[in-house]
Amino acid sequence: MSTEQEPASEASQRERLPFEPAKKRQKPAKKTPAPVETADKNRKKTPAPVETADKNRKKTPVSKEEMAIPAAVSQRMARRMAFFCGIPTALGMSTFVASYIILTNAWFDLPNIAVVLVSMGFFGLGVLGLTYGVLSASWDEDVAGSLWGFQEFTTNFGRMTAAWRASRQKN
Repeated sequence: MSTEQEPASEASQRERLPFEPAKKRQKPAKKTPAPVETADKNRKKTPAPVETADKNRKKTPVSKEEMAIPAAVSQRMARRMAFFCGIPTALGMSTFVASYIILTNAWFDLPNIAVVLVSMGFFGLGVLGLTYGVLSASWDEDVAGSLWGFQEFTTNFGRMTAAWRASRQKN
């Protein structure tokens, strides 16, 4: 075991996604509003205070290419969303067709609430499939990931919750 610990910046650099910018953009400092002219012309205008933080801060522009999700990753996400959302949604729509056929042929009496609940269940699974499709895709450009994507889901869900916690602590 090593007694030395890595600096936090190096450890976070390794955890960083390939398409995530190395530095986060800083929010611009709030400027005080310019003084409003009053009807009293004898008063002198006071200049707005100059913020030295803006002059000293180097703005590192982050390009759109650095912020964009790579094409391979976005296509992987789209395929998984289409699969995990498309199948339940198609089953939800086919519920209406199947119930129509059952009722018109009078095979058996089907309560309306049963059709509604089954179709809502399938549509709900479709919504969950969208989320699972995004989170189960490998976010690394070079790694395709597994068929069902459970390992990628746990990794990406952990990243997402860690980002939520970090943003909550900042505010």
